[in-house]
Amino acid sequence: MTDLLDTSVLVRYLTLDPPDQGARAQALIDGGSDLAIPVVALAETAYVLTRLYGLENAAAVHVFVALLGRTNLRPFEIQKGLAVEALLLSRPSGRVSFADALMWAAARGSGAGRVFTFDERFPAMEIERQLL
Repeated sequence: MTDLLDTSVLVRYLTLDPPDQGARAQALIDGGSDLAIPVVALAETAYVLTRLYGLENAAAVHVFVALLGRTNLRPFEIQKGLAVEALLLSRPSGRVSFADALMWAAARGSGAGRVFTFDERFPAMEIERQLL
């Protein structure tokens, strides 16, 4: 059975805000238990960190790459290497959103044929992007 981390735990772990919940989140994550992070929780956490806490995209990517580098943490629906590669797509300018990057990784990892989108900024590397 896989244990999952919710967005709220990730945000508290990374921000220590509020301190008591941050400490509990740190105890859980730093405790060494194997935990998985749903892709939606990664995207939501990126949104909270960049929009509510004002973290720049490059800094948020660094935080996530370090987080996923932990031996006891892994993304839930996609391979760890693909998740890191996807997050790095968001680093340069924020042109590619965290959510789109993670969707791209899910498409690559699952062998999906195409991703239909109206978004011209959606990553089109190694998958077929079909603009509508």
